[in-house]
Amino acid sequence: MDTATLPGGLRGDYAGARADFTLAPGAMRFSAADDATWRLLHRRQTALLPGRAATPLRDGLARLPFGAGVPDFAHTSAVLGAATGWSIVPVPGLIPDHAFFDHLAERRFPVTNWIRRAEELDYIVEPDIFHDAFGHVPLLMQPEFAGFLRAYGRLGQQAARIGALAPLARLYWFMVEFGLIEEDGDLRAYGAGILSSAAEMRHAVEQLGVRRLRFDLSRVLRTAYAIDDLQPTYFVIRDFAELFGAMRLLPALLPLARDAEPFPPGAAAPGDVEL
Repeated sequence: MDTATLPGGLRGDYAGARADFTLAPGAMRFSAADDATWRLLHRRQTALLPGRAATPLRDGLARLPFGAGVPDFAHTSAVLGAATGWSIVPVPGLIPDHAFFDHLAERRFPVTNWIRRAEELDYIVEPDIFHDAFGHVPLLMQPEFAGFLRAYGRLGQQAARIGALAPLARLYWFMVEFGLIEEDGDLRAYGAGILSSAAEMRHAVEQLGVRRLRFDLSRVLRTAYAIDDLQPTYFVIRDFAELFGAMRLLPALLPLARDAEPFPPGAAAPGDVEL
C-alpha cells in the first residue's frame, strides 16, 4: 500500500486498510462516548446554521440520519444512493490523491472511521468523521454538487499526469472546503471546513474586512491558501450549476495554472470582483 505521499504521524489504522484504502465493516466500532461527542458537535454546529449555511446544505442534512449519534455507514449510503447514486466508504483518515480521485469518480466519498477526542472539540489537525460526514456528505444529496465532485475525481488522474495537482487542490480547498454561495442577496456557507468549525463559520459569513470574491475559476486555480489559520479569502458562487459548469473549462486551465505564479493568501489580483 502506497502511503509515501501522506504526512507522518496520522492516527488512523492504515495497516488494516485494503488496497483502495477502505476499511472492512468490522472496523466501524464506536462507543457510547463517541456517540455523545458526535451529538454535542452536531448540536453546536446545527445551532449555527440558520442564517449562515446554504439552504441545500441544510436540506440535505435534515434528510440524513445524523441526529442520534455517529452515523451508520450503510444507512447513510442507502439514503445517498436513492438521492444521487453516491455512497460513503470508511477510510483510516487522509488517503493518497490517486485513491481519493478514484473514489470520487465512482461516486464514493471517503469518510474517516474515528471521531475526535473531547479535548479536540474546537480544533482538530486531521479530518475526522464529524468533519467528513457533517461537513461534506449533506451536499452529496444535491445533484449538481454531486456531479461537480464526480467530475473533479475524474479529472484528478489527468492533473496528476501533467503535474497540476497543486492548482487542482486549490479548487477543492476554496470550493469544497471553504466555498460560499449567494442566496437571495445574502452570503451563505457550504464548504465543509466552514460548516465543521464555529470560528470559521462566523469569520466567513459575518466578519468585516474579509476578502470575499466573485468565483472565477482561473483565479481560484492560482490562489494559494493558508492551512493553519482562518481564511483571508473566500470565493462566492451564484449557484451550484455555475460550479458544475465550470468543470468544462478545467482541462484547458490546469496547465496554465500549473505554470503561473500563484497569488499569496489574502492578496489582491487583477480582475478581482469583491462582494
